[in-house]
Amino acid sequence: MEPVQSITSAGRSRDQDVSGRAMRYTIMMSIRVVCFFAAVFTEGWLRWTFAVGAVVLPYIAVVLANAGSKRRRSDDTMHLLDTGALPHEPTPEYRPNPPRHEAP
Repeated sequence: MEPVQSITSAGRSRDQDVSGRAMRYTIMMSIRVVCFFAAVFTEGWLRWTFAVGAVVLPYIAVVLANAGSKRRRSDDTMHLLDTGALPHEPTPEYRPNPPRHEAP
């Protein structure tokens, strides 16, 4: 079977990106709630592990929710500038003409 050809290098739509980030945030906050209740009902080192998870997870969830998806750049779109149209020699420095003094 031949690989499917892509006609564009466009990534996911903005709506898909936002809904995916919202889903990740919701899942991480659910895990935080579970950590919070587990910290209340356990003892010893396990309690402190769940407490640290309940404190650290909101920061991680917000950072991941605010990080948008990175757009992949195609090798074809990296070289859109036609370098053949650019001058090969530097432009000469501009020197204004000295002011003319008229004779009386």
